[in-house]
Amino acid sequence: MRKVGFIYDEVFLRHEPPSWHSDSKDRLINIIITLKAAGLWDSLLHFKPRRALDSDLAAVHTPGHIDRIKAFSAGELDPDTFLSEDSREAALHAAGAVMEAVDRCKAGEVERAFCAVRPPGHHAEADSAMGFCIFNNVAVGARYAQKIGFRKVFIIDFDAHHGNGTQHIFEEDDSVFYFSTHQYPYYPESGRDMEQGKGKGEGYTYNVQIRAGSGDKDYLAVYQDILPGLVRRFDPDIVLVSAGYDIHVKDPHADIRVSHEGIRAIVKSILASTGRPVVFVLEGGYDLASLCDSVRITIRELLDAD
Repeated sequence: MRKVGFIYDEVFLRHEPPSWHSDSKDRLINIIITLKAAGLWDSLLHFKPRRALDSDLAAVHTPGHIDRIKAFSAGELDPDTFLSEDSREAALHAAGAVMEAVDRCKAGEVERAFCAVRPPGHHAEADSAMGFCIFNNVAVGARYAQKIGFRKVFIIDFDAHHGNGTQHIFEEDDSVFYFSTHQYPYYPESGRDMEQGKGKGEGYTYNVQIRAGSGDKDYLAVYQDILPGLVRRFDPDIVLVSAGYDIHVKDPHADIRVSHEGIRAIVKSILASTGRPVVFVLEGGYDLASLCDSVRITIRELLDAD
């Protein structure tokens, strides 16, 4: 069985957008219940997230954005994104969770990790919050990974929505490869296949547009036939995964029809594509039952528990 880290803290439950909002704390509460009921909880190595510092955020975010979030007490940042009294602390620890996972991988304490965090991060741009996201957790983690010696970082994003923030932060960088599958056209209306990076980063962004109604067959054609070659050629030192489970057929936030077995096959393909450390970071997924099942499936594959 693999050494797998699980990074979580109840600070993530203190991010409280309005009661109608999809990013409910029940997402994490039910994930924990599910992992314990499945007998997987005790097989994981449990770590608390650190609190990201302004200097950590500044590696990917502008001073203006960091200062705005610091000064904003509570309310609407954009029509989808809200701050409550403790949201900033939750967001700082969400970014810090990825840093903690990267550190544990670097130290050899774990081979793989899962960060059960909220708010999510991949829509957050360098200079703004959007799409439920305050800070870009995976982007902060990628820059931290490079700081401690993981020179080349491969980011895989299978959320149903394109990670516009992650792409834009790294699109001129040839040391970070961004790979995304996402429903298109759909929010946030970015991620066309012609978007392949800019300047020295050209060729280091790879978008696969997925049509509404697509399911397992379409995803496996990408994750089994395209992804492995890209990872092999880039030869990363670490892989970070924006794990958005709103691709599940039961999720109300997209029109993608991936099954439980499709989730399993995607995770298997990601893990088989590299022998390097892999860190999964929770993004979307809003149907509680399918979210919890998808995370359970992911954790089982990370552990090689079958």
